[in-house]
Amino acid sequence: MAIFNVRAYGLLVNEANQLLITDEKEYGRQFTKLPGGGVEYGEGLTDCLKREFLEECDVEIEVLNHFYTTDFFVKSAFGDAQIISVYYRVKAISPLNLSIKTVAFDFDGEGEVLQAFRWVALTDLQPEDMTFPIDQHVVKLLKENV
Repeated sequence: MAIFNVRAYGLLVNEANQLLITDEKEYGRQFTKLPGGGVEYGEGLTDCLKREFLEECDVEIEVLNHFYTTDFFVKSAFGDAQIISVYYRVKAISPLNLSIKTVAFDFDGEGEVLQAFRWVALTDLQPEDMTFPIDQHVVKLLKENV
């Protein structure tokens, strides 16, 4: 039986043409990715994305449009599932009250699960700045469309 892990991610770009990214520590690993996460049973993609932004960023978003859906095979870095990620352009519709960091993996506190957010200029962002192959591909596409 095939196991699929469906995920939704948001591309939030501010007025300074910077992309919101997240540095995380979980499962004993550190990684950099885009905000978003796994679709829960009974949930649609855009509902998932809105929930994830509320949970992770404490911000309400509007989903503007579809940007990209995985069109190549990617095995999960955390198990045996095949990852299918769907990316949307989003905009904040409530104030973004995050502690924004300027250095990667600058976590507040300690623990097994940590997260920190950064704004990175699209002109400076490189695909290899992202940990996972789908995010790397999306950054490449995003830079081509700027």
